[in-house]
Amino acid sequence: MTFTDFHYFSDALGVQVSVYVLMPEPKVMAQKKRKLPCLYLLHGLSDDHTMWMRQTRLEYYARKYRTAIVMPAVNRSFYTDMVMGAKYFTFVSEELPQVMETYFPISSERKDRFAAGLSMGGYGAMKLGLRCPDRYAAIASFSGALEMEKSWQDERRDASFRKELDYTFGGEKAMKNSDNNLARLARRLCKTPEDAPRFYVACGTEDFLFEANNNFIKSFGKKLNMEYHTEPGAHTWDFWDKHIEKALAWFDLPEAEDVW
Repeated sequence: MTFTDFHYFSDALGVQVSVYVLMPEPKVMAQKKRKLPCLYLLHGLSDDHTMWMRQTRLEYYARKYRTAIVMPAVNRSFYTDMVMGAKYFTFVSEELPQVMETYFPISSERKDRFAAGLSMGGYGAMKLGLRCPDRYAAIASFSGALEMEKSWQDERRDASFRKELDYTFGGEKAMKNSDNNLARLARRLCKTPEDAPRFYVACGTEDFLFEANNNFIKSFGKKLNMEYHTEPGAHTWDFWDKHIEKALAWFDLPEAEDVW
């Protein structure tokens, strides 16, 4: 595959941003006379855009498909237009696809656009799918932080983390009543489930977010066509490496021909 370390000035964020882009080789792109589907692959809270490439066999798995993969850096933003900070949801949901579709032969059609992520990135991917269902064909969340609205009550988190959440979301009450609350978004989308993208949700049974994933699936899984995968595993790259491979196949992406 072709790997690009892409940098540009983001109008949404007001700074230079870093994005990793994986593209099929030219001979694969030339196999069909149409633009490429694209997966927006999101990182976790303590990671950056490089981690999917450093910790998994993503490039090896992706070479089977005629698909682009875009990995943006978003710091600790929770993919959110922050109350005291930058507009990261605007960046990832609006600006980034427009830029990628300008510089690379990437399709702008809903049927060709996908999002996935781990932990904080799982939250971000689910928010993209639930908040912008008209833009994404399918979403995958691995060990996703699917109950962020309960984070203020999490005894594992200290006061500094709760303050960080305040700066990001504007406080517990504001978060619960906003479109950053996945449950609120899911309840709204349940009114028109035919408009929802497909969802792939995976979480290990030893993961500290397992209960949150179970709760979310119990509330919305049947109504919103969510395929749920659980198995022994913790909040680790071993689990995420396994499920990014499975999710790429589940997305039903166009296959590349004659790949070495």
